[in-house]
Amino acid sequence: MTVEELLVLGKSYASSDHAKILLAELLNKNPLELLNYLDYKVNIELSNKYKEELLALKNGKPLQYVIGNVNFYGIKYYINENVLIPRFETEELVENTINYIKKNFNYPIDIVDLGCGSGVIGLTLEKKISTKSVDLIDISPKALTVTKKNIINLNSRANIMENNFLENINKKYDLIISNPPYIKTDEQIENIVKENEPHIALYGGIEGLDCYKEILKNINNNLKEKALIAFEIGSSQAQDLIKLINIYLTNVKIIVKKDLSGRDRMLFIFKNIGINE
Repeated sequence: MTVEELLVLGKSYASSDHAKILLAELLNKNPLELLNYLDYKVNIELSNKYKEELLALKNGKPLQYVIGNVNFYGIKYYINENVLIPRFETEELVENTINYIKKNFNYPIDIVDLGCGSGVIGLTLEKKISTKSVDLIDISPKALTVTKKNIINLNSRANIMENNFLENINKKYDLIISNPPYIKTDEQIENIVKENEPHIALYGGIEGLDCYKEILKNINNNLKEKALIAFEIGSSQAQDLIKLINIYLTNVKIIVKKDLSGRDRMLFIFKNIGINE
């Protein structure tokens, strides 16, 4: 079949954009380039693969899992069903963290990404700021197989550890960052998310705060004298999380930032840092 014929077929299964993205990925082309290859004949193996992927999309599998990768902060990352699909809101967390680090630290820093999943947060930070070490920690061995593949693909020197957040970790960090599971147990979410993405990476207990409690309870042992903690949070959790932080940490400054949709989405904790916005 030709590219044009496959695109016509694709539009009967999925949106025009998704049909183009799937085929472009298989052909190693930019979707915008496909118009230049409409008469190109695609071999039967790739044609059949395209049809299989279209059927997976039609049956509700997210596009990112079908193609097996996602662009995060301009970097291509491998993903599969064992990790969350990185969201734009998490890119905003990374963007704000980079700004704070560049303005408040003038030396290579030690970073830990807790509940790292595919590793997109820690690995992106490694690419964008000066780091002494980057540790990627997750409790899921299946998730860490994805992390490891991204480390290899990006020629990263990051370390991976299978662990429950900071439990039994004695190392001190300049930056502790996490996008932990924070969805409430009974919270309604989109079916495509609930039915496809790993629940261990989604749900954070009745209040959605269990993982923050787990991270914060001994976090003083892992903070350098001057340190930054960065969290992605649920849009209704800021005030409850601030109360929780004040139980475990003293003499810190807290900033809550909204995402581009105007919802509370990021929380930053500054220890011995004169906040430089």
